[in-house]
Amino acid sequence: MDKNHFEQVETSSKPNGSGLTRILKAMRCSFLGLKAAYIHESAFRQELCLSLLLLPISLFIANSGTQLALLIGSSILLLLVEVINSAIEAVVDRIGLEHHELSGRAKDLGSAAVFLALCFCAITWAGILFDNYFS
Repeated sequence: MDKNHFEQVETSSKPNGSGLTRILKAMRCSFLGLKAAYIHESAFRQELCLSLLLLPISLFIANSGTQLALLIGSSILLLLVEVINSAIEAVVDRIGLEHHELSGRAKDLGSAAVFLALCFCAITWAGILFDNYFS
């Protein structure tokens, strides 16, 4: 079989299509995921509120585009990791609510990822505040 045959099979077997249609469907799924995180995850709502509070503050603190990107990016990273953690928890809960060592480990690892993202955010903000106001 030729290369074109494999490309046609791969493209036609994709449930979300290809090209612009695929991008639009992927965006819709992304917004549905953000909506689900907001509705079902209190930790996501809390971190979103924190990020929305920090956004205007970052505009006053940052002395450069790089600092602004780091301040805003660390907040977005925190939200990103929280969404992934929520996805892991949803899959584990879908499999079963009974205690299992691997299920517990998966949830603990997701929680650890959120903790590390929080640490990264705090260290980024502290470092930029120190550089701009205390050094």
